[in-house]
Amino acid sequence: MSTVQGAAVVVTGAGGGIGAALARRFAAEGARVVVNDLDPARTRAIADEIDGLAVPGDASAVVEEARDALGGAVDVWCANAGLASPGDAFADEEVWAAAWDVNVMAHVRAARALLPDWLERGTGRFVSTVSAAGLLTMVGAAPYSVSKHGAYAFAEWLSLTYRHRGLQVHAICPQGVRTDMLTAAGSAGELVLAPTAIEPEDVADALFDAIDADRFLVLPHPEVAGYYRTRATDPERWLGTMNHIQQKWEGTGA
Repeated sequence: MSTVQGAAVVVTGAGGGIGAALARRFAAEGARVVVNDLDPARTRAIADEIDGLAVPGDASAVVEEARDALGGAVDVWCANAGLASPGDAFADEEVWAAAWDVNVMAHVRAARALLPDWLERGTGRFVSTVSAAGLLTMVGAAPYSVSKHGAYAFAEWLSLTYRHRGLQVHAICPQGVRTDMLTAAGSAGELVLAPTAIEPEDVADALFDAIDADRFLVLPHPEVAGYYRTRATDPERWLGTMNHIQQKWEGTGA
């Protein structure tokens, strides 16, 4: 029997890409799935495809509507909605604020709404789609990199704070995935992410492997573990390597 069979699941940003793949996989495993996305048409299309429930709108503000749609309780929340946010230190304040709001604060707001019930019941699962940028960084995308570090930090904090009270947390940290977000990454994405890009379904597979193993860190690209280790143990080498990639990207005329 599937771990999530019969579970009440919400996937934000599920109108396409990783979110749609997660929604499809949860539904295939027997879960009852609420599909959330800002685009109502895409939301309904995925919900109809998987015989799920469509709750379009801002991911920060749909917890109560999604909970009502599922009959009063949410068992799994997939905080998947994200914003690519390219730019450097000189990016507009609005770009930085939007990246922080979508990539971090949407997760915080969902947790605020979900935790009281989860802690009372002694069970709940929070899935954060972070990105390898949250463990490492991404050239040409300061707002994205910084906010994804924040998303990872919040998922980590949730896990260490509440795991003894029944909360299970997973942080998904892929590199390139063949989605609209990879296309939006432009020349930096082509240089750094595209060569090893995987399909959204591969990300869903990696999550379910982690659920089965009760593992926090989800690495659809296993090599990220080695990069993360180097970053922690030899930061000068890591920064030098990344700076070489930056110079190479600049050389492409980005």
